[in-house]
Amino acid sequence: MNPTIDANLGNAAAKIRAQLKWPPAVGLVLGSGLGALVERLKPNVSIDYRDIEGMPLPRVPGHSGCLHIANVCDRSVVCLQGRVHLYEGHAPERVVFGVRLLALLGCSAVILTNAAGATSSRLAPGSLMLIADHLNLTGTNPLINSKGSAEFVDMTNAYDNDLRGQARIAASELDIAVAEGVYAGLLGPSYETPAEVRFLSSVGAQAVGMSTVLETIALRALRVRVGALACITNAAAGVEGSILDHQHVQQVADRAKGDFQRLVLGWIERLVRGQPTP
Repeated sequence: MNPTIDANLGNAAAKIRAQLKWPPAVGLVLGSGLGALVERLKPNVSIDYRDIEGMPLPRVPGHSGCLHIANVCDRSVVCLQGRVHLYEGHAPERVVFGVRLLALLGCSAVILTNAAGATSSRLAPGSLMLIADHLNLTGTNPLINSKGSAEFVDMTNAYDNDLRGQARIAASELDIAVAEGVYAGLLGPSYETPAEVRFLSSVGAQAVGMSTVLETIALRALRVRVGALACITNAAAGVEGSILDHQHVQQVADRAKGDFQRLVLGWIERLVRGQPTP
């Protein structure tokens, strides 16, 4: 990894760690239009990305760019409200800076969330999908130029089976419908063509977006367990009812926030309660 980024990560983690009341239990990344969940977390510490050494700044609407620390069941939850993307011109190692920071802070599990398009009409806008696996079609990897054997990461269980099981239990207890499927991560920023969507569907992808996959790879390289939830905000190109517009994506994410927020909070509480008291 770039020595400057290594140093920035270490310095940023040290400063944030000093503000943690309890050891972190879970990390959380909130994607496009999903940042309102922070209000329900009721953080006691909020840090603008501009005040975090080396932290890249998002410039896409729906990504506020703030790190929050909240207390859940006497454990700290560290939340990234917004992320950066490859299509904004960032190198892969910059795209994963935030999740590597969560790992350095001590998060042993991270929940990633995103807004995604459905590759078929079986997933309606507003529905929720647990990510069981992914297709990295971005054309790059955050582990390029890694030192030693760090680049050879087993991705068989990229999205942790136990974490998904806890999410399913939380969904059942809350009476929230949740699907499960494969997420295709593409470079963007243009939306996919109908031909590309047909291809993605044919190779097993139920949802498509422009984030998440690089973060998952980086976290697994650090042996952090990953869970991920996609909020389906639109039908992809060529699927009946498709509307391809970022403002529309944010609007649908806002309409779906009730079930999304309840599920993520229930999921976090189950994970926190399952960890030993510090």
